[in-house]
Amino acid sequence: MTAATPATRRFPVWAPSARSVDVVIDGLGTFPLTPVPSTSDTPAGGWWELAEPPALPGHPVDYGFLVDGEGPFPDPRSLRQPRGVHELSREFDPRAHEWTDGAWEGRDLVGALIYELHIGTFTPEGTLDATIARLDHLVELGVDAVEVLPVNAFNGTHNWGYDGVLWYAVQEQYGGPEAYQRFVEACHRRGLAVVQDVVYNHLGPSGNYLPKFGPYLGQGASTWGVNINLDGPLSDEVRRYILDNAEYWLREMHVDGLRLDAVHALQDHRATHLLEELAVLADELGGETGRLRTLIAESDLNDPKLIRTRSHHGYGLHAQWDDDVHHSIHANLTGEDTGYYADFAEPEALVKVFGHGFFHDGTWSSFRERRHGRPLDPDIPFTRLVAFSQDHDQIGNRAAGDRLTATLDPGRLAVAAALTLLGPFTPMLFMGEEWAAATPWQFFTSHPEPELGKATAEGRIAEFAKMGWDPAIVPDPQDPQTFQRSKLDWSELDRPENARMLDWYRTLTALRRSIPADAPATDVAYRDGVFRFARAGLLVEVSLSGTGLGEPPADAVAAFGEAVRVTRA
Repeated sequence: MTAATPATRRFPVWAPSARSVDVVIDGLGTFPLTPVPSTSDTPAGGWWELAEPPALPGHPVDYGFLVDGEGPFPDPRSLRQPRGVHELSREFDPRAHEWTDGAWEGRDLVGALIYELHIGTFTPEGTLDATIARLDHLVELGVDAVEVLPVNAFNGTHNWGYDGVLWYAVQEQYGGPEAYQRFVEACHRRGLAVVQDVVYNHLGPSGNYLPKFGPYLGQGASTWGVNINLDGPLSDEVRRYILDNAEYWLREMHVDGLRLDAVHALQDHRATHLLEELAVLADELGGETGRLRTLIAESDLNDPKLIRTRSHHGYGLHAQWDDDVHHSIHANLTGEDTGYYADFAEPEALVKVFGHGFFHDGTWSSFRERRHGRPLDPDIPFTRLVAFSQDHDQIGNRAAGDRLTATLDPGRLAVAAALTLLGPFTPMLFMGEEWAAATPWQFFTSHPEPELGKATAEGRIAEFAKMGWDPAIVPDPQDPQTFQRSKLDWSELDRPENARMLDWYRTLTALRRSIPADAPATDVAYRDGVFRFARAGLLVEVSLSGTGLGEPPADAVAAFGEAVRVTRA
C-alpha cells in the first residue's frame, strides 16, 4: 500500500482495530472507507480505502481520517503537511516531477567524503533552495556526498529533526517535497550524492497520531521515546511502514543513501532483523536501477555484524559510524578525559583505532562499567567505518554546543582535519568545520506546548551531569536565539584565518583523492608527542600539541605550520 496520490485517490490507510474509518476531504465532505480484503502480502488485513473515489478536483486536496469517529488525523503516510503535523494532509504525487538527473550514475559512498549538514542552520534562510545556492562551495571543497539531517515533518518551526512524527513528509519550513526534489537534482547535477538521515527507532513527542490507527508502538522505551513495534503482534505492517519509507526516499526522491539513526535502539528479536531487510531492499533497488544505494548505520555497539555480509550471517549494511575514532581524536587534542572520553585520553587510543578500527573491541568501558564491543572482522576494510572529528551529536550534545574551534588553536584544528581526511576510514565533515566556524551548534527546539518545552529544557540539563559539565552554561533549547546562534556565519570566510583553514581542508581532500580510498594505515605509532602512520606511499605525521614538528622538509607534499606534515614514505 502507498500513500494517497492523485494517481490512486482511494486514500488507503491501515487501521486494524477500527470499527469504522472515514476520509475527510476539505471542502467536499466526509466519505466512509471500506475494508480491503486480505492478501498474501497483507494476511492480517486491517487496510481501508474508498470503494469508489468521489468526483475530485484536478488539484491536490487536503484530507484526514476519522477513526471510530475520532479525528480527523493526518495520514500516517502523508507526503505533505502544509499547515503542520496536527492538521490535514495534502495529496502529493512525487512522480509528477520531471526529473533531470537521468545522467547521474550514482556513487559508491564507501570511502567517499561525506559532508553532514542541517538544512535549517546551513544558511541564513534555512531552506533547501538556499542550500542549493551553496553547493558549489562543497564541490570546490572536494565533497562527494551531502548527508542531510532529518527533514521529516515535526511540530514547530525548527529543531534538529529527530523529533519527526510523519516520516514521509518534508518539513514545510524547508520548502516541502518539491524543494527537496530540486535539491536532490541540484546535488546530482554537481556530482554530489545525497544521503538522507532517517529515524526509525522512535517518534517525536508532539503530533504522533500513529497509535490512533494501529499498534505502531511496542513495549519499553529508549532515551528518546517509546520503542517502535518491530516484533510484536501486527508488526508486519509496522515494518512495512518503515521499509516503504526507505523505498520512498531511495526510489521516489532519488536519494543515494540513508543514514539510519541510533540502530542500537531498534528492539527487534525476529530471525530476520529489520536492518537486514533494509539492506536487502537497498541492494535490490540498486540492482534494479543501476544506481548504488548505501545504508550507513549509527551505532554505539561496536558490533561488526552490522556491516558483515549476509552470506557470513551479518546484516549486510554498507557502513557504520565509528565513535571510537572521534573520541580518540577529541580526547588527545583537547585533553578532555571525563565521561566517555576517559578511556581515550592516551595516544595509545589513537594507535589502536587506526590499527584495529575499534578501540572497545571486547575491552572494559569505564563509562559503561562493563566490557564493550568485539573486534572488527579481518576482511572488513576500514572504509566501512565512518570517522569524524566533529559531527552534530558530538558538538550539539555538549553543554554549550561548542565546536573544536572554541577549544583548539589552528595547529590542533589542522591535526584533527588531517587525521579525519587522511586516515583509513570513510571521512565525514560537519558543516562549517572546513573553515573553523566559530558559531556554536546548540540543541534547539520550538515545541508550541509550554509544558513540553519546560520538560525538554530540564531534561537537557540532567543529561550533562555524568559528563561533569556546568548546567549554568546550558542554553535554553526553546529560546529562539539558541537556534539563531547555531546558524553558520558565511561572512567568516572573508577572514584570513578562516580562509587559511579552508585552503588546508581543500589541500587534504585533494591529497586524499590521490591515493586509493581503501588503502590501510600501516606503521601506526606514537612517540614523543608525534602520532604517525603511512598510507599508500604517504607518511602522515602530526603533533598532538599542535606544534613542535619543526619546519616541513622541502619534499613535503602538504604541511600546516609545525603541526602536520605529509611526505612520501
